[in-house]
Amino acid sequence: MIYQITKPDKKLIGKISLPSSKSISNRILIINALSYSPYLIDNLSDSDDTKIMEQVLNGASNHFDIGHAGTAMRFLTAFLSKIVGEWTLTGSERMRQRPIGILVEALRKLGALIEYTHQEGFPPLRIVGTALKGGVIELDGSISSQYISALLMIAPTVQGGLTLKLRNQITSKPYIDLTLKLMEEFGIHYCWNGNEIKINEQTYQPVKYSVEADWSGASYWYSMAALADECNLLLKGLRLNSLQGDSMQAEWFGKYFGIRSKQEGNNIRLTKVKNPDIKKLEIDFIENPDIAQTFVVLSVCKKIPFIFSGLATLKIKETDRIKALQVELMKFGAFLTEPSNGKLAWDGTFDPFIETRHPVIMTYHDHRMALAFAPAAMAFPAITIDNPSVITKSYPQYWDDLKNLGFTINEI
Repeated sequence: MIYQITKPDKKLIGKISLPSSKSISNRILIINALSYSPYLIDNLSDSDDTKIMEQVLNGASNHFDIGHAGTAMRFLTAFLSKIVGEWTLTGSERMRQRPIGILVEALRKLGALIEYTHQEGFPPLRIVGTALKGGVIELDGSISSQYISALLMIAPTVQGGLTLKLRNQITSKPYIDLTLKLMEEFGIHYCWNGNEIKINEQTYQPVKYSVEADWSGASYWYSMAALADECNLLLKGLRLNSLQGDSMQAEWFGKYFGIRSKQEGNNIRLTKVKNPDIKKLEIDFIENPDIAQTFVVLSVCKKIPFIFSGLATLKIKETDRIKALQVELMKFGAFLTEPSNGKLAWDGTFDPFIETRHPVIMTYHDHRMALAFAPAAMAFPAITIDNPSVITKSYPQYWDDLKNLGFTINEI
């Protein structure tokens, strides 16, 4: 399937009910299970990743195929390692190429019984659940924060608790903070001092919980607001004072693109108050890698040169997002360079000899490629997206929401 997306005008007026936060939903599912809670989670995400997590936690099988759901693979590896039984955890072809050795080795130090069934260091995994004994684990803080979150969530339930000592600069720190704050809401005490996180053995307390809207999903609407000539958009269920690290984007969009974010009850209204003259954009995404694609595509659409850093983990996501962005934006004549590992740069020029008249954007089984490129329909006559169904991983109603805001979407 291929979608062609157009926007007859450059107005963005209306209201959108954003999807629930996938990051919060996936963590709360694990925490809720560890607390043996009798309560159902309110406003749980309907994303593919969350549905898969629910199916595993509520299923009667011992063999689980989690498809492309990287968060589920990391969180469930830790969770199942302490649940009595023998489990098999596998995924898509891409998932079997994504490393998990660092997490497995850390769990083995706690006494986990985990074997690789094919390639060393990669899924599929065979897990025999057993009682785990805590202690001190040292990890490279620059690795995926999901490894760290996976260990933190089970930390209160292991004998003697767990201390994590993190080396080097911590990647996606707000996601670790999110994990700890959610655990705290379920009665868990922790101590985070510098690069050391200590959690004593203790018991989760069941609580009723409602999931807030997703700030990562909001980034695409902020991008459209930046590209619009006129904007008055209400994003429902979103809070500026949020546990989600990606809420930082409200400040960035205000500073760099003149987008005003005003809290109205449990919603945020976006309006355009000015159009700053930005000569070059420099942002470090070390704590916010999930919204990096949004800013890369938007900057090309706005013809703003940039150098973005903190992107090293993008290479081990659903696809190599650095390479994918370079390949797809080249179709517009924009040549993006990688000055060093974790950096992506563009000088603001377009090569007319390379530019494709009607480019088809490949998504590489990556939801954020489709989500981030669609707003470009406000800057170009049309945007064509291959395999648009990938958005169900995090934002299933995205195409419907675009139509409701005046976008035309045709299957070709």
